[in-house]
Amino acid sequence: MGLTAARLLETLNRQWEKVEDRLNVSFEFFPPNSPEMADTLWQSVVKLAKFKPQFVSVTYGANRSTRDRTHAVIERLVQETDLTPVPHLTCIDASREEIADIVSRYRQLGVNHIVALRGDLPASATQTGGDFQYASDLVAFLRQQGVEKISVAAYPEVHPEARSARHDLDNLKRKVDAGATDIITQFFFDNCAFLRFRDRCRSAGIELPITPGILPVSNYRQVERFASGCGTRVPSWMGHLYEGLDDDPETRRLIGASLALEQVKLLINEGVADFHFYTLNRAELSYAICHALRLVGLPGRHAAPQLASV
Repeated sequence: MGLTAARLLETLNRQWEKVEDRLNVSFEFFPPNSPEMADTLWQSVVKLAKFKPQFVSVTYGANRSTRDRTHAVIERLVQETDLTPVPHLTCIDASREEIADIVSRYRQLGVNHIVALRGDLPASATQTGGDFQYASDLVAFLRQQGVEKISVAAYPEVHPEARSARHDLDNLKRKVDAGATDIITQFFFDNCAFLRFRDRCRSAGIELPITPGILPVSNYRQVERFASGCGTRVPSWMGHLYEGLDDDPETRRLIGASLALEQVKLLINEGVADFHFYTLNRAELSYAICHALRLVGLPGRHAAPQLASV
C-alpha cells in the first residue's frame, strides 16, 4: 500500500472512531410474493435486527395485492419484533379516502412514520390519476392526517423525469415545505454527486436530515437495470470488477460488500452518520458492512431486539 493510500486509510479510521457510537442504519425490504421469498425476507430481518436499526422500511407497489402485502409485512413486524416498521406509500391513482383509510389502518398498529412517494407513472401516462399529482400533495395530506414522521425521496443525480437539477431541487423543496421530516436518497455510487447534492440542498434552504441510500452490489447486471430506471450513474470501473463473475456469486458478494463499506467510510469522513441500506431482501452484504462498522456492542447502542420465531 502506498504512503498516500495508507494515510487516507488512517484518516478514515480516525474519523470513523470519532463517530462510531453515533452511526445509525436503516434497512429497506420489499413484500414477498411467495412462501419461499417470505422465508428469505424473515431470515434477513432476524439477521439484521442485531444492529438495532433506526427503522426498517417496506416498499409499496402500484397494485392492490402488493399494497396488501406491504400492510401484512408491517403488521407482522409490529406483532413479532421490537423493530420500528415504516411503510412506503405511493399516491398513483389513489383517492384521498383510500389514503386516509391506509393511514388509519397503520395508526391502529401504532405506526406513525411513512415514506411518502408519488410512485412510477405508467409508461404512456403524463400525470397521475386519483387525487394526488405530486408527492408533495401526498405529504401535505399525510400531515393533515396527523402522521408524525414523513420521509421523502431525493435523487443526488437528478430524477429521470426532471427537466433539470434545479427543477428537481424545487420539487424536493415543495415536499419539504409540505411537511416532510427527513430525506432518503436514491442509491448512488459517486460520493461526490451526493456531497454536491447535499450542498445544493443547504444552499436552497433545505435543512432536513439527508440520509444516503446505499446499495451493496452482488448482481451487477441487475443493478445496471435498476440504475437506468432511476438516473443513477454506474461507473465503468465498477463493471470491470464484476467481469467474468457471472457464475461466481461468492466473489461478487465479497466485492459488493467491500465497495459499499469503502463508500460508507468515505461518507463518514464527510460527516455522514446515518445510512439507509437497500437490502433487496438479502442480509449477507448489509450484515457484513454493519459488522465491519462494529454496530453491535457500541456504547449507548441497545441490545438487539428480540424476535419471535419466524
